[in-house]
Amino acid sequence: MTRRTRDIPLAAALLFPSLAVLGGFALYPMVYAIVLGLYRYPRGGTPEFAGARNYLDLIQDPAFTDSVLVTGYYAVGTIVPSMALSFVLADALFRVKRLRSLLRTVFFLPYVTAVVASALIWRTLFEPTSGVVNALLDWAGIEGQAWLLEPRGVLNLLTNGWVDPSIGPSLALCCVIVFEIWRTTGFMTVLMLSGLASIPREYEEAARIDGAGGWRVARHVTLPLLSPVLFFIGIVSLIGSLQAFSSIYALTGGGSGPLNSTRTLTVFIFANFYEYQKIGYGSAAATLLCAGIALLTFVQWRLTRRRVHYS
Repeated sequence: MTRRTRDIPLAAALLFPSLAVLGGFALYPMVYAIVLGLYRYPRGGTPEFAGARNYLDLIQDPAFTDSVLVTGYYAVGTIVPSMALSFVLADALFRVKRLRSLLRTVFFLPYVTAVVASALIWRTLFEPTSGVVNALLDWAGIEGQAWLLEPRGVLNLLTNGWVDPSIGPSLALCCVIVFEIWRTTGFMTVLMLSGLASIPREYEEAARIDGAGGWRVARHVTLPLLSPVLFFIGIVSLIGSLQAFSSIYALTGGGSGPLNSTRTLTVFIFANFYEYQKIGYGSAAATLLCAGIALLTFVQWRLTRRRVHYS
């Protein structure tokens, strides 16, 4: 205990720079946002203490609940397909001996490219009148779509109107999801490829000797041993999808999209804070988003960590 007591000043000195940065750029803004959410700021007037009224108004606001639903569509639509596609690509790259480094770099390039620049290029591809996507569809004899300007649900379009247009993600949101899958798949692929390289080949060889096919080997051997990497990717991807803003804002030219069909929680917060000058209202929404991210991360951690196997 005496030695530990003597080490406290040295430990405090070593931790102080990191704690100062975290406190100044993370903890203080978080606490300040919570305080702002307790007030209302009328234009040209003095702040008024509102207590929990901002939070109660948010719960009853259809725009807020719609943005929560859109955020859920976006999170599920980006995380699940990206992880599945990344595993397939990583497994294929792992079995390739030649050009593996080149292919890994090619897949990783979208992730390190500037988000706004990539989004603007994709926005021109989805342009209804002069975009490449509709040009290819027209060449194939298929009717083009409005893409980023289409507020109707993709299920409504696929079923030719049988499903209500408000059910499911809009076609505009699906375009944003496709862009995000393209952007993040390379990052996940590189991580999974590193995880596959750390798995001893003896397990797979033993399973194949016992007569297991490719699917059974992947399900019962590869995926369980890759679970630490999958666990990390799942946590990081969930947090990133709930905080996504730049790609949505750049693709839709403002974030909300047609009939607010791409307005996620971050876009809702931005609009209320900067466009409508509802500082307290936007801060309360940001506080709820922060609490939601913490809660979902905790739930995901508790539900999935028991399935993680460390070899």
